[in-house]
Amino acid sequence: MDSTYIFLQHYWWFLVSLLGALLVFLLFVQGGNSLLFRLGRSEEERTMMVNSTGRKWEFTFTTLVTFGGAFFASFPLFYSTSFGGAYWLWMIILFSFVLQAVSYEFQSKIGNWLGKRTYQYFLVFNGVVGPLLLGAAVATFFTGSNFVVSKANLTDEMMPVISHWANGWHGLDAFGNPWNLVLGLAVFFLARLLGNLYFINNIRHDGLIARCRRQLVTDAVPFLIFFLAFVAYVLTKDGFAADAESGQIVMEPYKYLRNLLDMPYLLALFVLGVAGVLFGLAKSVFSKTCTSGIWFAGTGTVLTVLALLLAVGYNGTAYYPSTADLQSSLTIANSCSSKFTLKTMAYVSVLVPFVLAYIVYAWRAIDRKPITAEEMKEGEHTY
Repeated sequence: MDSTYIFLQHYWWFLVSLLGALLVFLLFVQGGNSLLFRLGRSEEERTMMVNSTGRKWEFTFTTLVTFGGAFFASFPLFYSTSFGGAYWLWMIILFSFVLQAVSYEFQSKIGNWLGKRTYQYFLVFNGVVGPLLLGAAVATFFTGSNFVVSKANLTDEMMPVISHWANGWHGLDAFGNPWNLVLGLAVFFLARLLGNLYFINNIRHDGLIARCRRQLVTDAVPFLIFFLAFVAYVLTKDGFAADAESGQIVMEPYKYLRNLLDMPYLLALFVLGVAGVLFGLAKSVFSKTCTSGIWFAGTGTVLTVLALLLAVGYNGTAYYPSTADLQSSLTIANSCSSKFTLKTMAYVSVLVPFVLAYIVYAWRAIDRKPITAEEMKEGEHTY
């Protein structure tokens, strides 16, 4: 195969993986919202929490949409297979995020007949459902999904559908595999930890922040249990490997562990990422004056997720395996766009650093002043 085409496939899998890693970090918005009634003892405290996450929800929503768009453009067969087949799973995820956007904008509107509390419960719903289902969806990259790909159907004038789901559950069958739920719960508790750390960084309220620090310990224990259990499962299970010559999908013992060992830079990213998360948590728990834990844990989250996603796509691995038909499993080679499309988009991707620079600038401008109770009373725009 053309070496340039291979490079472009790996380049776009890296970009998609990076977007996925950034999305997991930005789920601190959902994690913070899930704690709205757990930590907020008064309407004033809940208002500060909602405004803390409310100034960042657009970043999470935009990253989610960009992640889906990048997948569609670079690996369209995955997009049509997963989003078109497992649509109940993705529709619930998207519905929860739309509900979040509506809740932020309408909870304090005049004439809100549902009441502010109802919209706050909607935020909690998104805070629980969003991370849980996104984690379960990502877990299927390791455990497999129930679909069949038949590229020969393109010549069928009556029904030119390349892929279809092999059962009537259309994505809800992901919950039938307990390991998908294990990763979903790990992502959920990670989002809560990041949400706590962001409140500590962004809000100035002694009572609320003290509860946030105590909540870190409460959420860290289940997070570590679920995360370590899933990592141990993945590193010891048989993986879905693509034969270099024929492209046939075969089961290979310890495939994902071998990937990390074959690509030591990914192993280094993974170890540094886990260390960053643990350091950010420990520093915030044991130091009552530390407010920077979100940046250590956030950077660690991005590195850890990036390493896992690259390990599931690189080194001849099927990143979206099929449990219904092993040979229908998707790799970055058999599911990508044409060389022309990938090359053209690569030119456009040169703008990504400028977009990231603007996001950093906007973030710093928004967070220049920490949130206080006084600001909520005097501010021109509060949620």
